[in-house]
Amino acid sequence: MTDFALHNYFRSSTSVRVRAALNLKGLAFDYIPLSLLKGEQACAEHLALNPSGLVPTLVTPQGALPQSLAILEWLDETHPEPPLLPSDPWGRARVRSLAHIVALDIHPLNNLRVLRHLEAEFGVDAQGKAAWFRKWASAGFDALEQRLVSEPETGDFCHKNKVGMADLCLYAQVLNNARFEVDMKPYPTIQRIHENCMALPALLQASPPHQPDAS
Repeated sequence: MTDFALHNYFRSSTSVRVRAALNLKGLAFDYIPLSLLKGEQACAEHLALNPSGLVPTLVTPQGALPQSLAILEWLDETHPEPPLLPSDPWGRARVRSLAHIVALDIHPLNNLRVLRHLEAEFGVDAQGKAAWFRKWASAGFDALEQRLVSEPETGDFCHKNKVGMADLCLYAQVLNNARFEVDMKPYPTIQRIHENCMALPALLQASPPHQPDAS
């Protein structure tokens, strides 16, 4: 047993963000798999921890904490090395702003419950759901690429040369995009940052194929 238990799903991009942060900070955690395809996130045990019935949920000595961005910020405040946010107010605001393009603009429109609703309520087939996913992923990435190209703070990663919260959101979304064949050619800067992320063992090990419930 460890101090942390992460209730998550191997393919969930929000879960990938949190696994990567825990790995970067060298924090051991118990991996609690919940199959979203089987609806296990809606079981009574998990709803008692997270009434939203979503993943990830990080169980800590202080209690259960849902919502990936809140988890990342809490981890950064309680385990500050290596930092996920810059030390200066502008840098922190910029990193949050970049992260929010993925976490608030792209992900809420493309998560599993939205795709299932499109199918159940409107009869959208697999091809239509993939087109929906690509539309909103591309819209967010168009904005993200433009900012990363034009803003001087961009370096090897989203903000200078250290991996941070925006990179965790970016690389997890790129991994998810591959499932829906999002064309990444228009986004060379995002691709470059993603490759730098995947070169880090902590982030590589957090990716879906390396999780115990991936098989």
